[in-house]
Amino acid sequence: MPNVGYARTMAEYGAWQNANQIDAASALDDAARQANCGAFFGSIAGTLNHLLWGDRIWMSRFAGTDAPRCDTIPESIRETATWNAYAAERRAMDAVILDWTAGLGEGWLAGDLTWWSGAAGREITKPKSVLLIHFFNHGTHHRGQVHAMLTAAGVKPGDTDIPLMPVKLS
Repeated sequence: MPNVGYARTMAEYGAWQNANQIDAASALDDAARQANCGAFFGSIAGTLNHLLWGDRIWMSRFAGTDAPRCDTIPESIRETATWNAYAAERRAMDAVILDWTAGLGEGWLAGDLTWWSGAAGREITKPKSVLLIHFFNHGTHHRGQVHAMLTAAGVKPGDTDIPLMPVKLS
């Protein structure tokens, strides 16, 4: 099961990779970022917005931060209106996640979390440790999709391997 060190490392990895993808996608114009690439959330921008939305909804459950603007998963592709807004809000969300993990204690991981899942249409209770794994895995999954779309668009994102991550981002 994960521990506080895992949470902090994955928060730093996520912030590093989100910055990497912002840099890479900034080389494209809006039309290329919005182009439907056949991914589950359609485009680079749609997938990145969904990921921001997902981080916001989980952090609202984990730490009581603000919920995402959009109410549902299908709407999540419109979490931000412009590329510049996305980039600024993504960086701000990464700072929230980094701050939260910096103050996270092992006791938090020992409990359960109960929430209403709009996706499942019911209340769910799961161990926080399992949800923490899901939280970081969700980001890695969708960033992998974006990496493939960026590569197909002719942009070469930076390194993604954890051993190549800068020692400390925050």
